[in-house]
Amino acid sequence: MKKNMALHFFAVLLMLAGTLPATARDNCTSAIISRFAAQSGAPMLWKNRDTGVRSNKIVLVDEKPYRYLALVNSNDASGRICYAGLNEAGFGIMNTASYNLPEKPGELKDLEGFLMADALRKCRTIADFEKLITVNLGRNLGVEANFGVIDANGNAMLFEIYNHGYKTFDPAAAPGKYLINTNFSRSGKPGKGAGYMRFQRATKLFAGLTGKPVRPEDILHRFSRDTGNMLVNQPSFEDFSQLPTQPDTWISTKNSIDKFYTSACVVLVGKNPEHPELPATLWVIPGEPLTAVAIPLWVQAGRVPDILWKGEKAAMWEASAKLKAIIRPYRKGNMHDYLRINKLDNRDHSGYLPALLKTETRIFKETAAFMKNAHTPVELAQFQQKMATLAMGALRRAATAQVEVK
Repeated sequence: MKKNMALHFFAVLLMLAGTLPATARDNCTSAIISRFAAQSGAPMLWKNRDTGVRSNKIVLVDEKPYRYLALVNSNDASGRICYAGLNEAGFGIMNTASYNLPEKPGELKDLEGFLMADALRKCRTIADFEKLITVNLGRNLGVEANFGVIDANGNAMLFEIYNHGYKTFDPAAAPGKYLINTNFSRSGKPGKGAGYMRFQRATKLFAGLTGKPVRPEDILHRFSRDTGNMLVNQPSFEDFSQLPTQPDTWISTKNSIDKFYTSACVVLVGKNPEHPELPATLWVIPGEPLTAVAIPLWVQAGRVPDILWKGEKAAMWEASAKLKAIIRPYRKGNMHDYLRINKLDNRDHSGYLPALLKTETRIFKETAAFMKNAHTPVELAQFQQKMATLAMGALRRAATAQVEVK
C-alpha cells in the first residue's frame, strides 16, 4: 500500500534529532457532538488539552489545498504538528491519547500531531480522512488515539486508531447524539486505559443538559472549567461564590476536567448544511480554562490576532499564566495539583472569575449576533480582533485587581 512517505520521513528525522515534544501522560477530555444534538445544527468537537507543554499558540497555516487553523506548542509554531484544528472547507479534527489500544514494541508512535496536520491540509470529508488512514496503516503510522472528526457536509465521526487498524463510531447513533472521550477506547481492552473518572464526570455534565441542545457556551463557559470529582465531595464551579474569603480553600484537581496541565480548551463548530454560506468557527480558551476567556476565530479571516501567536510565547497564554500563578502558587512535587478556589470567587466577590465570565458572556452574545449573516474576510478579521482585545483586557484587569487584593 502507498504510504505518506513525506510525513514519516520528517517524523523519523525529528525523532532522531530529539526534537519531538516529550510525551507526558496526556490526559485530555473531549466530546464529539453530532449536528442532531447541537443547537446550531452544526457538529461540534471539544477538547481540553492536557499536556506538559502549557504555553501554546493558535496559528494559521497557509497550505494547499486547504488553509487551516491549528493549536500548536509555542516552541513549534509551524503548524506541521497540530493538536486540534479546523480548515477552510469546514473539516475539523482533534484527539485524545488512548492507553488501551494495541501497541507493538519497536514501532513508531506519538505522531498524532503529524497526522492531524496532514488531514487538515488534505481532507474535506470524513471519507477523505478514512482514506488517509487506510493507505497509511502499518508500523510507521505512529498513532494510538481517539480522533474526533467533523466535515464540510456537517457530519461527525469518532475514529479509534492504532498502527494496524481502526474502528469508527457515529455520535448520531449514540443515545444523546454525542460521544465523550478521555484516554481509553471503546474498542480497546476493557477496564484498561485512563481517564475513567473524567469520563464519568463529563458524562454527568452533559446529562445535566436534560435533553436540551448543546451550545458551544455550555462547554466553554462551564464544562471546560469543571473541578468536580466523581468520588470526592469537593466544591465545583457553581459552589465557588459561597466560599469564605479566608482562610484559603484548597482542592485537588488531579482527576478533574480542568487541571494544572490543561493548556487550552478548543471547541470547533462545524458547517451547518442548511446554512452553507456561514463558515465554521474555532473557539479557543488560551490557557487553563479557569484563567482565560473564550475567543472565536475563522480560517476565512486570513489571519490570527497577534496576541494568540506572535513572539516566543503568545501574549494571551502569558496573561493566563499570571492568573494561574495566583490560584496555583505551589510548584514543588505534586503541589501544583492543588487549586486555591477562593481566589476564583467567594462570598465577598473578591475573586477574579466572575469578571472573566462576564466578558466571555459578552463575547458569546456579540458573536451570535455577528454570525447571523455572512461576512467578508476583512469583517471576520476585524471582529475576531475585537473579541481578542476584549478578552485580553479582562485578563489584565483581573491580574491587576488580584495584586491590589493582596
